[in-house]
Amino acid sequence: MKFNGTVFRYGRDIDTDVIIPARYLNTSDPAELAKHCLEDLDTTFVERVKPGDIIVADENFGCGSSREHAPVAIKAAGVSCVIAKSFARIFYRNSINMGLPILECPEAVDAISDGDVVSVDADTGTIVDETTGAIFHAQPFPPFIQEIINAGGLVERTKQKIAEAQAE
Repeated sequence: MKFNGTVFRYGRDIDTDVIIPARYLNTSDPAELAKHCLEDLDTTFVERVKPGDIIVADENFGCGSSREHAPVAIKAAGVSCVIAKSFARIFYRNSINMGLPILECPEAVDAISDGDVVSVDADTGTIVDETTGAIFHAQPFPPFIQEIINAGGLVERTKQKIAEAQAE
């Protein structure tokens, strides 16, 4: 999995209520959720984000209530991956289950600025700030988690496994 995009840089403790405000949780439609992604934090995010762009944030990204809507909204808005110093554990797992690649790399977060262009090789954990030339290394996911993300999430990977088993 390789990604390249412009960075949207945010601080610490970005909770799921900020990622997708609770007032929009009356739908699970990804396109509808994407329209409101991060709107209470950055009113121009949805207008500016382009497919492939990357969110970079400080500690505890995705804290707060446990809702799958948050990684769905981020992914549907066009974000290819999120790089943070740390993630709330439930958000971390929800992101994998929804097929949103996330990487923990404090050194990259400290060095990458808003608007930088960054490329990511999630298979190796390599993060390159194309703007500055700096290279960072995050822990890559093990192969079984890479399969889940590559399939588009846990449900899609399960469907693939069932189809493979039935074909045998």
